[in-house]
Amino acid sequence: MRKEWMEPVIEVQEFVANEYVAACGDSGKVYNFECNAGKRGNRYYVYTNGADGLPGTSDDVRLGGYHPCGTTHSAESDSDFAYGYMYKEGFLGFPDRSNRIDVVIWRGEKGDNIHCTTNLDIDSWETAKS
Repeated sequence: MRKEWMEPVIEVQEFVANEYVAACGDSGKVYNFECNAGKRGNRYYVYTNGADGLPGTSDDVRLGGYHPCGTTHSAESDSDFAYGYMYKEGFLGFPDRSNRIDVVIWRGEKGDNIHCTTNLDIDSWETAKS
């Protein structure tokens, strides 16, 4: 049986960015913010606002304990920032719910370390290019 020769064909697909690819941050913007929520030496319980975006509702998530480190952190614009709030640890280790502090939460480069700032206007934070 004789095989028929065919000229090689190259197929090229054009790459078209979609919303998933384009959602990789603000082209290398880095936010600089101070971990300043609360007083040094105190311990706080940190919560994220739930899916409804409102503090103090049943869908809020308790992240854990926190104390301010006072450090200015640099975080990529596509980092996992969340709006939330915190309460100072009160008597017998329970949260003192008499004074809620609204914060923006950053969970660190690996998502395992809580840092909070009381500057809720992210657009006003100092920025740099990565």
